[in-house]
Formats: sequence, C-alpha cells, structure tokens
Amino acid sequence: MTSVLIIGGGGMIGQKLALSYNNSDTVSLLDMAFPESSDVNAKKIVGSVADAGILEKTLTDLPDTIFYLASVVSGEAEADFSKGWDVNIHAFWSFLVQIRDKYLKSDGQYRPKIIFTSSIAVFGSPFPNKITDDFLTAPRTSYGAQKACCELMLNDFIRKGFCKGLAIRLPTICVRPGKPNLAASSFFSGIIREPLNGLKANLPVSTDVRHWHASPRSAVRFLRHAENLNRNSLTFNGALNMPGLSCTVEEQIEALRSIAGNEVVKLIEPNPDEKIIEIVKGWPENFDVKIALNLGFWAESSFEDIIQTYIEDDLPNNVIK
Repeated sequence: MTSVLIIGGGGMIGQKLALSYNNSDTVSLLDMAFPESSDVNAKKIVGSVADAGILEKTLTDLPDTIFYLASVVSGEAEADFSKGWDVNIHAFWSFLVQIRDKYLKSDGQYRPKIIFTSSIAVFGSPFPNKITDDFLTAPRTSYGAQKACCELMLNDFIRKGFCKGLAIRLPTICVRPGKPNLAASSFFSGIIREPLNGLKANLPVSTDVRHWHASPRSAVRFLRHAENLNRNSLTFNGALNMPGLSCTVEEQIEALRSIAGNEVVKLIEPNPDEKIIEIVKGWPENFDVKIALNLGFWAESSFEDIIQTYIEDDLPNNVIK
C-alpha cells in the first residue's frame, strides 16, 4: 500500500494523478478547491499552501510520497509579482522546513519522497537548436525564476538528507481539458480544445511560434515514473528535463485539420496579444532529453497523438472519431 499526498490535487493533473492509484492506496489531496464532478476517491483538504497551519494538518499522516504540483501559473505570476513569489517560493520553503522538522523529530525515520513539478520556463534565451540536459538555467520570467529557485531549494534539502525526491521540468501540457487558466501558455490548448468543442478560439501569437508539448496522460506517467526512480542511482544533480514534442502553432493547426477538418479549424481566430507574445519569446522551443529517455520516460511522437489523447480522455461524449 502506498501513502500519497498531492499538493495541488484539485487541478487537472492532480486529479488525473490521483485516479492513477489503486483503491488499496491511501491518497490525500490539498487544494483551494476541488471539481464538483470529481471521481477521485481520496481525502480532500481545502486550503492554501501559503497557510502553514493547513500544511501542518496535511502532513499529519506522514505520507510516503508527496507530489508538489501547486503554483501560481506563468501569466498570473508575471502580472502579480508579489503573489507569484509569496505562493511559489515562500510557501514551498515553509513546506520544506516542515518536512525537515518532521525528519529531525523522528530521528531520521521520516524521510518522504518529494516529486516537484518544475517547468521549462527555467530556461531563457538565447537558445541552442536543442536544449541539452546540461544547459544553463537562466529564466527571463518571474515564474521561471521561481521554479528555478524551488529546484535549488529541493535539491539542497535532498542533499542534507531531510527527504528524497526529484524535480521534473514539464513541457507545456496540451491539450488541457476544461476552461482556460491564467497561464500564458493556455492558448496552446485553447486552439485545439475550443474548436473540438464547437467554440471559437483565440490565437494571440503567430503560427510560426515553436514550443515543447506533452499530453496530460504523459504528465501523469512522468510523475508516477519519477516516484519509482531511485535518486541515488542518478548521475546528475538538479532537475530533469522531461520528454516532449517540438512543433509550431501551424503544425498544431494542421494536425487538428487532419483529424477534425477545415470547418473546425476555421474557429481559430488570430488576435495578437503583445503581452503574451513577449512572454513566449523567452520560452525554449526544442530539447534533447537523453537522460530522461535513458531512464524510461517517454512522451508522444506527433501532435496528432496529443490531440487523440484529448479526444479519448477528455472530449465530452468523444464526438470526434
């Protein structure tokens, strides 16, 4: 039996991750809110990661594995500077301090595995054609800076022996179900999700923008695989870049056309947004993830595969065949 805590468990990935466990496993979720239609059979704790008291309550059961998914997303972190740093940095520090204190009080007997979801936003331009595993982290956004700081904090707590774990840098997760969020990358999902649901979609950047993607199904697979890795056998010191698919917006649209037809694609409406354009300029486009692949991580090989995953897993009534 596995004892698991998912911080940020009310979000899309958190919900899918929780559903990947068996009924014999003990799963607890912490988040500000949970979907009313959730099928997840787990202990749900409503509260903010910025509340030290809530964190203390959440850690009472001493979970074996903790997935830390909670964050203020990219666009919101850029727009609200203080909120981004308060939630993404200070709350994570408070969490790690509580883990350290429990380790010390247990004379080293409590030493959980922490899987932290970082982001490819930790990288900043100029970029090589492909970012390799040893490329320098030099973020050009507040969100990227916050994720890079969290990677360093977690790595130091692991080095000191207070916990085990790993930070994994997720690609942009696409196609995300549900409504758009405040992430600057939200449009990557929107230009696929909305047309497939018969709705107009806003495209704020040019079609030659290239980016690194993986599906929600892959994100859950990354997290579960990371949970089972032995950190002591790894030959790097830091976070791990996850596999993904590099493609342009135009290639996304053509993949949609091949699956759903021209009438669906016509629902995409160009509407340039200078703020989004500026943020996206500083994002990486392609990766060479040899370490992750050698460790058994994998993702989709075509954007058609990513769209089909959304259709199979999340499209209401699965109306596209």
